[in-house]
Amino acid sequence: MSRETEKRPWWAPALAGGAAGIVNGLFGGGGGMVLVPLLTRLCQLDQRQAFATSVAVIAPLCALSAAIYWFRGGLDLALALPYLLGGLLGGWVGGKVFGRISPTWLRRGFALLLLYGGGKALFA
Repeated sequence: MSRETEKRPWWAPALAGGAAGIVNGLFGGGGGMVLVPLLTRLCQLDQRQAFATSVAVIAPLCALSAAIYWFRGGLDLALALPYLLGGLLGGWVGGKVFGRISPTWLRRGFALLLLYGGGKALFA
């Protein structure tokens, strides 16, 4: 058992995952915006671990949300395909440069993304 695991309350990972799942289900994505801060503060992961863990957790949550939207008739795969192709390329590029960016700049970039998304949601 690692030191991080010993310090973390036993319920913290389940709470963080549950919060990400709820946000993902309600908004069709965005669970990582909730999960990364919870992983760093509540679960005491370092910034890089939090981002990487978030991706691993969010991928199956997004697949589940997409399946639910598909079965309820709210997903048009033909419309989604170009975004999926661009997202795959962007995910590959982001994964390649992830290790070259300092945790400070990752955190700042993430914060700017949150501010931008929050501003668009408030004033759209």
